[in-house]
Amino acid sequence: MIIHGETALVTGGASGLGRATALALHAAGARVAIVDTNGSAAEVLAKEIDGTAISADVSRPDSFADAINMIEPFRICVHCAGIGPAKRILGRDGPMQLEDFTRVIEINLIGTFNVLRLAAGRMAGLSPLSTGERGVIINTASVAAFEGQIGQSAYAASKGGVAALTLPAARELAQFGIRVLAIAPGIFATPMLRALPEAAQAALGQAIPFPKRLGEPAEFAKLAIHMIENVMLNGTVVRIDGAIRLAPQ
Repeated sequence: MIIHGETALVTGGASGLGRATALALHAAGARVAIVDTNGSAAEVLAKEIDGTAISADVSRPDSFADAINMIEPFRICVHCAGIGPAKRILGRDGPMQLEDFTRVIEINLIGTFNVLRLAAGRMAGLSPLSTGERGVIINTASVAAFEGQIGQSAYAASKGGVAALTLPAARELAQFGIRVLAIAPGIFATPMLRALPEAAQAALGQAIPFPKRLGEPAEFAKLAIHMIENVMLNGTVVRIDGAIRLAPQ
């Protein structure tokens, strides 16, 4: 798909991986709509790239449905919204509260499916491009989907679900010319990690075989751009992690 001139939706687009993706899509010539729970941060970025900002919660059907109906027809959707809290199944205070597990699943997995179904619904009504495509949807998984660490049971389960969703969704939506992909990032320099002391960031970077540093959000965005442009990429989860395989803790 040629990005220039198309409209793109980026969820979680106000910060981190989503922000970098929104900037890359704008640089490639797309009109970008940013959906984020942090409406003020989304507005700041939207002004910077002459885009559209909408405050919405992807895990709430009505909230995201209202948001998506405010956006002009789009062929590109990159879903980056999510949370990553850590909590042990059995902690000092006893078993994890079920509500803590449920919240992560609702936002990371059910929220992803909510974005997928509604974005696909909008794309299916568009005329196909010369490639036969009507759209492409890229979700965000994680290397924790494959090597979840201690304390990541909820997060790993949610991202494992995102990874497992990719192929059946791509097979089902193929009849409409809609591609479905997922990116599984390793340890990236998101705002949460940048808040750690420099020594801690350096130690995390040293755990990566090569390059021995944290991944940059712009590198995630570069992969998303390639996925959008390469029509033969479909139904797969691509790791971007410097060859790291997470240890138990």
